[in-house]
Amino acid sequence: MSEEDKPRSVGLHALYGDDPERADEAVFGRKPNPDRRGFLRGLGLGTMAAALGVSAIPFHRNMPSGLIPAALADETRPFTLKGKDGLIVLNDRPVNAETPAHLLDDEVTPKNRHFIRNNGTPPTDVDAASWELTIDGLVDKPLKLTIADLKKEFEVVTQNLAIECGGNGRAFFKPPAKGNQWTYGAVACSAWTGVRLADVLKAAGIKPGAVYTAHYGADTHLSGIPGKLPLSRGVPIKKAMGEENLIAFAMNGEDIHPMNGAPLRLVIPGWPGSCSQKWLTRIQVRDQVHDGPKMTGTAYRIPKYPVAPGQKVDEKDFVIIERMPVKSLITAPETGTKLNNRELEVRGHAWAGDREVSEVHLSIDFGATWMKADLSPPANKAAWQRFRAKVKFPEQGYYEVWARAVDSDGVSQPFGIAWNPKGYLNNSYHRVAVTVV
Repeated sequence: MSEEDKPRSVGLHALYGDDPERADEAVFGRKPNPDRRGFLRGLGLGTMAAALGVSAIPFHRNMPSGLIPAALADETRPFTLKGKDGLIVLNDRPVNAETPAHLLDDEVTPKNRHFIRNNGTPPTDVDAASWELTIDGLVDKPLKLTIADLKKEFEVVTQNLAIECGGNGRAFFKPPAKGNQWTYGAVACSAWTGVRLADVLKAAGIKPGAVYTAHYGADTHLSGIPGKLPLSRGVPIKKAMGEENLIAFAMNGEDIHPMNGAPLRLVIPGWPGSCSQKWLTRIQVRDQVHDGPKMTGTAYRIPKYPVAPGQKVDEKDFVIIERMPVKSLITAPETGTKLNNRELEVRGHAWAGDREVSEVHLSIDFGATWMKADLSPPANKAAWQRFRAKVKFPEQGYYEVWARAVDSDGVSQPFGIAWNPKGYLNNSYHRVAVTVV
């Protein structure tokens, strides 16, 4: 990987060195009151609290602007979030963080290694006991449910479910596409516990003419404008009724991490992660394609025909992204590994949206020849699949290990993906560097 393609990371002290107040806004979305203390209308308070791994900062009104919290002040390495191990925080607002590929080697992604993709400011009050979910719209019986109600009235299930940001891999588009410059690590497959979305919708009774769901969360817009939503997406009713979709209240048998949507979220695997609304408060059934924030214009859409790099595309020619494409990720060895012997086990995961993966192939000669890796079946529908293979390098020198997956419909990952204006759906081969010394 070239220097320009490496993930960008930044330490808190570097961020705060030149302009502390600007860093407050960039990292936490914080805007201070006119006296340069506290958080204007709470802007950034939820993000900072979540970064510290707490639900509240009792004396936040007195906190000077541009002050690095003491819990983070001694950190000189790239900024990481409390409760998150080794994630690289992208220098953007709100805080978004990806996981280096070699830290995703577990079959079930640990809570502290699940990537973060937020669009607004997380809520500060995430009390599970008082949380309520509303189901309304085109239904026979509107519902208001607490988390206790969900556990009591519906079957509770646990499933390993892969979630991937639609922009994962955006950093590798040339010319660059705007947005968070994800490399490979905006993907995870944790064990989610909750109730099936389909069961709850059936209990509400979907009326004839229902077309789409609309999802709403308790996070607030970065502008702080009351009532303005940062994100509200949905899915077609047919997708919503799939048994793989959960209204989740636990992650790997524990409370959901605050930055991953505690205490309640949707998990809609196989489609862009933005469909999996965090801090879930409402699901509305609609008689049209949902038109909430990040559902219209070019958000989470690609051109309906191939375009040249840099080409301008009319908004009417964009279509909504649905199923995510087949993809693979090498989790061992870590790129840049130096070997003292010529044999190595290569491991990783592969996934394919709503489909299964049928094969994974590896190459060490820049794609001239390929070997088939051993591939495990998914733990359940919409989980990623483990692959592994023993690789023998013929002599000393520099190698690249390439991986490509093939889905159950025979569609293979490409070497390179066609450019699109928003940098979505990059499922090109994953490559890692290995030197035999």
